[in-house]
Amino acid sequence: MQAMIEHAVDAERLGFDAVFLPDHHFTGYAPPASDPMMFAAYLAAKLPRLHFGFSVQTVPLHHPVRFAERLNLIDQLTDGKILVGTGSGTTPEEMIGLGVNYQDSKQLSVSNLEIAERLWAKRQDDEPVVFDNGHYKGAVVSRIVPAPYSARGPQMMAVALRPASTRRAAAQAQPAFIPAFTPPALDDGEPLLHLRKHFAAYREALEAAGHPEELVTRALAWTTHTYQHVHVAPTDEQAEEEFQQIIELYQAAVEREHTANKAAERLSGVELGPVHDARKPGWQRTWCLWGSPETVTERLREVADVGIGNVLGGFLGGTLTPARREWGRRSLELFAAEVMPRFRSK
Repeated sequence: MQAMIEHAVDAERLGFDAVFLPDHHFTGYAPPASDPMMFAAYLAAKLPRLHFGFSVQTVPLHHPVRFAERLNLIDQLTDGKILVGTGSGTTPEEMIGLGVNYQDSKQLSVSNLEIAERLWAKRQDDEPVVFDNGHYKGAVVSRIVPAPYSARGPQMMAVALRPASTRRAAAQAQPAFIPAFTPPALDDGEPLLHLRKHFAAYREALEAAGHPEELVTRALAWTTHTYQHVHVAPTDEQAEEEFQQIIELYQAAVEREHTANKAAERLSGVELGPVHDARKPGWQRTWCLWGSPETVTERLREVADVGIGNVLGGFLGGTLTPARREWGRRSLELFAAEVMPRFRSK
C-alpha cells in the first residue's frame, strides 16, 4: 500500500492528470482496491490537483443508496474531480464473497445504477424513492446527503463496447472507456481496428445527442483507452527484456487467482473460460504498451490520431517485487519526461 501511495505522489509530481483505482476483492491485486473510494479520499487530501478515477466500480457489490452517498461525498471532497467507471464485475470469486451470484451480476448492475440515478435526482419534497431489485430493497424518504459537488452529479463513465452502453453514455454526455477488442475475441492483436470502430460509434452518438459544446468537449477529453501494462526503458531491447519479466510475474499472479475462481464458479453454478495467457503476442499487443520513449510515442500517436483524449496506463502490474517497484518508478519518470510532453499540445 505504501508503494501505491508513493506511486500516486510521483504521478502528481510528474504532471499526470489523474490516478485511476480498481475495485477488486480477495485477489491480492492492489490491496487498496478493496475500497477504492476510501483510498481515493486519502490520496485526495495529499494530492488536491489530481482527478481520481475508478476503473471500474463493480456496481452489483454496492448497496445503491451507499453507492450514491459515498460518490457524492468524494465528489465534494475532490471539488468534482472524480470519474466513475462502472461495470458488472469479472469474476465469480469477487461476487460470491460479497453475497452476489455471478449469474445475477449484469441485471444487478443495470438496476443498481438506475436506482442511484433516481436517488441523485430526488429533491427533499419529492415522493420517496422505493426500490426492490431482488437483492437490495428500501425507501429513501428525504434525499441523499451531501448533494454532489457538480450540478449534473458525479461524473460517470461507461464502457463503449455494446450499442446499448454506447448510446447510454452518449445520451448522458459521459466520457467512455474505448475497448481495443470486440468479443468474443479479447486479444487478436489488432487494437487500432477495434479502437477506431468503437470510438467512431461513440463520437457519432455523442455529437448527435444535442449536448452543449462544452459537455461534448469534456466527454471527448476524458474518453479513455486503457493499457493494462505500460513499461518504458531507455532502449527497446531493455524494455523488451524487462517487460517480459513483468509479464511472467503478472501471469503467475493470474494463475494463482484462477484456482480460487474455479472453486467460486462451482459455488455459483457457472463455468467460465480458461485463464488468459499474457505471454501471447496478441494479448500483449492488445493490452500493453512498452518500448523506448520513441517507440511508445509512435504507438501513442496512433491512438491520439483516432481522437481519444485520455490514456490510462498501469505502471505497477504484476507481483510487486523490489525490482518491479523500481522498474515502475523509472518507467513513470521516463514516460513523464520524454513521452508526455510530445502530446500536451493535443
